[in-house]
Amino acid sequence: MPAVDRPIGMFDSGFGGLTVARALIDLLPGEDLVYIGDTGRYPYGSKPLDEVRSHALELGHSLVDALDVKAVVVACNTATAAAIDDLREQLPVPVIDVVGPGASALVRVSRSGRVGVIGTVGTISSGAYPLAVAEAASNAGASVELTSAACPGFVEFVERGQTTGDEVMVLAERLLAPVRSAGVDTLLLGCTHYPFLARTIADVMGPDVVLVSSADETAFAARDRLGELGLLREGSAVGRHRFLSSGDVDVFRELGSMLLGSELDATSRWPLPT
Repeated sequence: MPAVDRPIGMFDSGFGGLTVARALIDLLPGEDLVYIGDTGRYPYGSKPLDEVRSHALELGHSLVDALDVKAVVVACNTATAAAIDDLREQLPVPVIDVVGPGASALVRVSRSGRVGVIGTVGTISSGAYPLAVAEAASNAGASVELTSAACPGFVEFVERGQTTGDEVMVLAERLLAPVRSAGVDTLLLGCTHYPFLARTIADVMGPDVVLVSSADETAFAARDRLGELGLLREGSAVGRHRFLSSGDVDVFRELGSMLLGSELDATSRWPLPT
């Protein structure tokens, strides 16, 4: 198959990357898409980074070797922090991450320069965002002060389909206290699961704080990169979307359809490596 007609590949630990998939489908409706949700081994945020790196490389190679994709979007902040350099070194296709585009948007949107990022324990402890935000600020000629906070438990709520309610609100108030105290005016949702909790996060942070999701920015970055390489499809045909799960396919289809839409009606099994 000509490279331009191959699908765009994506992977995430579970459902969070569906926010990026939604943005890509809306932005590039003519592109085929293959998404793997590694729900058989989620969540990634509390795992050692070496273990996450191993999973990410398995997923990336599967997308390229077995599913013949033309690009890989790492729709997971923890996997990006753990494995992006290895993925780019090993895979023979462009690899787009979620950290860089999100950091650039964070710096661009802030008015005061006091910014925050929230993410999983793995993402925050990796130090990926301070580096990415510093680079984005340098490129923009801006001065920023970054406050980071890990939010263990957020992913698990989303994976259960529980995105509102008293339990979520109490946890959010406790975990978001550091970024609230820092007086940030812009907060990056540094996990692709977190946009599903945006309403609760916004209520806790207040109306003066702008929430930035990396999903749309990552979709724009993918479009720009594929365009530079001449890999964007032309024409008005509607792309085909394929979703795979390493865990319970029925659960993935049911919850994923609630979060993404009818595109998830056709879901199949991605076999875990033995």
